[in-house]
Amino acid sequence: MTWQQTVEQTVTGMGFDLVDLDRSAGGLLRVTIDWPWQPPAPGQGAVERFVTVEDCEKITRQLQYLLEVEGLEYRRLEVGSPGIDRPLRREQDYMRFEGQMVDITLKAPIGVTGTEVSANRKKFRGTLERAEDGVEWRIVWSDAPEPKPGQRVSKKRPPVPLQALNFSLADVQQARLAPIVNFKGRQAKGEGPNG
Repeated sequence: MTWQQTVEQTVTGMGFDLVDLDRSAGGLLRVTIDWPWQPPAPGQGAVERFVTVEDCEKITRQLQYLLEVEGLEYRRLEVGSPGIDRPLRREQDYMRFEGQMVDITLKAPIGVTGTEVSANRKKFRGTLERAEDGVEWRIVWSDAPEPKPGQRVSKKRPPVPLQALNFSLADVQQARLAPIVNFKGRQAKGEGPNG
């Protein structure tokens, strides 16, 4: 068993999900954990649990002991939560954050010529949705500039058309939640900015 598998087994054995594992050349070992996600029951809202400092301390103590037994050399161990720019790696992550704003970088450009999507574009920021086929995913965005704070937007101005691009998880090089800071807290799906 590799050290990565050992760390993952330890983290999941303590009731957490391993989101990311990174080992740098400088001896830093970074472990990112989160609570496992369960899809909400029909008619119920999602219940979010957040990783606390105490959770990180508990995992750190366990991993320090384990890594000493395994003889893995490292200088510093960091255990933390995913943060506001959480990486999306598994199908379950996409399901959990469906309807949220995400940043996606594709492995290869898949823009379609003859449309408004550039044929050589690989990076997109938009809302994550499930495609009609129920298998692929879609990112929906508008290339309109965001209004500046305090700027009045005419109600008569026609809305800028939305664009959409379907992709599969195999097409994705990197995907993260877009780090959008809203001091009023994360909004529920479908809730407007003034909700």
